[in-house]
Amino acid sequence: MVFSVAFNQIDSRVVVCELLYLRTGTRCAQKCHGYGLSRCDYCVYFCLFSDEAAIISGTKLAKQVLKEVQRDVESWISCGNKRPHLTVILVGDNPASHIYVRNKVKAAAAVGISSEVILKPKYISQEELLDMTLKLNKDSAVSGVLVQLPLPDHIDERTVCNAIAPEKDVDGFHIINIGRLCLDQPSVIPATAAAVWEIIKRTGIQTFGKNIVVAGRSKNVGMPISMLLHTDGEHERPGGDATVTIAHRHTPKEQLKIHTQLADIVIVAAGNVVSTTKKQCLKPKKKSLESIGGTTWYFMYFTK
Repeated sequence: MVFSVAFNQIDSRVVVCELLYLRTGTRCAQKCHGYGLSRCDYCVYFCLFSDEAAIISGTKLAKQVLKEVQRDVESWISCGNKRPHLTVILVGDNPASHIYVRNKVKAAAAVGISSEVILKPKYISQEELLDMTLKLNKDSAVSGVLVQLPLPDHIDERTVCNAIAPEKDVDGFHIINIGRLCLDQPSVIPATAAAVWEIIKRTGIQTFGKNIVVAGRSKNVGMPISMLLHTDGEHERPGGDATVTIAHRHTPKEQLKIHTQLADIVIVAAGNVVSTTKKQCLKPKKKSLESIGGTTWYFMYFTK
């Protein structure tokens, strides 16, 4: 049985249609790829793959998680605690960053978390940005701090990420949180990696003893996904007990082909790897996990 998972910033139905186009050269009759969304993701998938596959909607799972978080926030406040508050620092006028921040603020409001966005011009100095971060660290009214990436070239992102207090580090990029993740200790986990792990757990996909290929080694996505998948399931922060192989743009194509053909699960979060894996790198009846258009789209295909 092949399971597919698709999730993105907009709607999984568009993603599924585009994914199937890449795999088969066929688009659904209802033109979901044109963002009309007149056909649901389930219909699109079964239209092309019949009963060989089942699709899991990341959008549906996300709604479930939001409801659970909303209940937790309400419970927290009802116990006499103050409402959680998120402060986002947005530097420059990158259109994608503004969309991401707008979505984060919307999600926070949906679960009962208050938030604010501090807009700063792209020419802000690194020193000024660090001073702002330190003030927010000391502000008891602020529960979490997020500096939206990427930052302008004259600012060192690692320095800024490490300036955020670990306990307020919403992105999970502080060196202490990354270190705790690598040591199987509870920590704030980068969002995309946490989403992948949550989908695996909630859908009952078995990773114990499986061979998994993660294509992509970014510190924000590929690396934390790999750490979650390979670590001990009985440790303080349970992992997936899988054997994980990390591939990247310098992995020879023939080696990538060998690794993916041996894999039980393939996770791709790197657009440059897609063209290599999607045509020749998968063993029979296995579908590749693909990333369309860079880092906005993530797909997972599991073979059981």
